[in-house]
Amino acid sequence: MSRPTIDDVAALAGVARTTVSRVLNNQPNVRAEVRKKVLGAVEKLGYRVNLQARNLAGRRAVRVALIHASDFDSEPNSYFSSALELGAIRAGARLGVQLITHVINQNDPGAAAEIVARLSDEQCDGVILTPPFSDDENLLRTLAGLSVAAVCIAGGPQAEKHALTLGIDDYRAGFDIGAHLVSRGYRRFGFVKGLQGHSSAETRFDGFLAALAEAGLGDDAVEWRRGNFTFRSGLDCAQALLGGAGRVDALVCANDDMAAGALLAAHKAGLRIPQDIAITGFDDTPVSEIVWPPLTTIHQPLRRMGARAVEQLAQLAASGAPSEPGREIVEHNLIVRDSSHFTG
Repeated sequence: MSRPTIDDVAALAGVARTTVSRVLNNQPNVRAEVRKKVLGAVEKLGYRVNLQARNLAGRRAVRVALIHASDFDSEPNSYFSSALELGAIRAGARLGVQLITHVINQNDPGAAAEIVARLSDEQCDGVILTPPFSDDENLLRTLAGLSVAAVCIAGGPQAEKHALTLGIDDYRAGFDIGAHLVSRGYRRFGFVKGLQGHSSAETRFDGFLAALAEAGLGDDAVEWRRGNFTFRSGLDCAQALLGGAGRVDALVCANDDMAAGALLAAHKAGLRIPQDIAITGFDDTPVSEIVWPPLTTIHQPLRRMGARAVEQLAQLAASGAPSEPGREIVEHNLIVRDSSHFTG
């Protein structure tokens, strides 16, 4: 079947072609009932605006901002940011969307105000927020009030009340890690958490505890430390957990960078992996395959998430429809490697 055209939309809605154009470009002087009929026809036909053709016709390109959060005093979680950006860039090139990226200091008290100012100055049609900004309810309320559509990467339950959130089922992913380790016979766990307030990372910990509970293990089977997603924090937290009074036989880390630091801590302590201790990460970044031994981890499809965020915002800009809060789940996978599964 051929792709539906603007004339098909006009015919189904019973309006003129120019009326459809005014609705899709969110122009005034269109009655509410007419706008509703046009948007209904758009949805029913699955009509998609050819943004590249529209831009060539002389209209301004759709602009989407991607906001990376960074602690300027420590090394960034570079792959998380670059993978999201790569997916967003590829989708933007395909759809004719101009992508603008910013790195904002998450520890700056004026960070949210800076984000709003930049979006306004650059006349952005939408924004992709990464943690912890994707969990900032006040920021999301402000953006909604300014009619700026937002997609929150790995946003938590509170975020989805105000904007579209996009991410994996973190609870299930944490459960999968816990169930795997229990099945391999590990019973005393150390857990290196991520940043305070990072809702999705906290949810992973909840899912992990649920897996232990299902196996008859209580919260006392886990000792945890707070990291910040960096290699250094993984090293420091792992050394603290390995030097504790209780014997830890598995270290679970909230991302791969921290897990790589935990591997170094275990090697320095003379421990065999996984015979003496298992170590797992999260995200399935390139580092997870090149460290020794390779890391068991959760594959989070970051590039696909970046692309999907741009697709959502481009469609909203094209249709003129308001952004609807909610959650879209993308699939994750448990990747089992040598750091938790001894193959001899």
